Amino acid sequence: MNRLIMIVATGGYVGLLPKAPGTWGSLAALLPWLLVKDLALAPYLAVLAVIFIAGFFAAGSAEKILDRPDAGAIVIDEILGMFITLTVAPDHPAAWFLGFILFRLFDIAKPFPVSWFDRRIHGGIGIMMDDVVAGGYALVALQLSWLLLGRLFT
Repeated sequence: MNRLIMIVATGGYVGLLPKAPGTWGSLAALLPWLLVKDLALAPYLAVLAVIFIAGFFAAGSAEKILDRPDAGAIVIDEILGMFITLTVAPDHPAAWFLGFILFRLFDIAKPFPVSWFDRRIHGGIGIMMDDVVAGGYALVALQLSWLLLGRLFT
């Protein structure tokens, strides 16, 4: 069971790559996202819910396995954050790249309330929620940015 928990929590062991596991996890999210990006909104939101629930349990358990709170190797939260960021993303690789950059920016800078969740809520829910909020910020920023810049790419 621990092996399955670690596979989910580390995004198929992507989180164990050296240096910048959050960036690797965010990049790795693009492959499975490409498989679900064309779903209608309701099934897409169901996918987000499944990732959140699986991530909540896996991240909380992985903390105990690794004996470290919010260990860098846990990247299921970054995967969910990228899926949120890319919800209704324009069908253009430049938009996807911009979404990646924006999500990493919000995940690293941690503007309020991302920072609040990061500091105050612990366990699986805390691990997931700061990236949910960062993904929400990045989703809004991507949509607004694409409104202004998208015509440069189409």
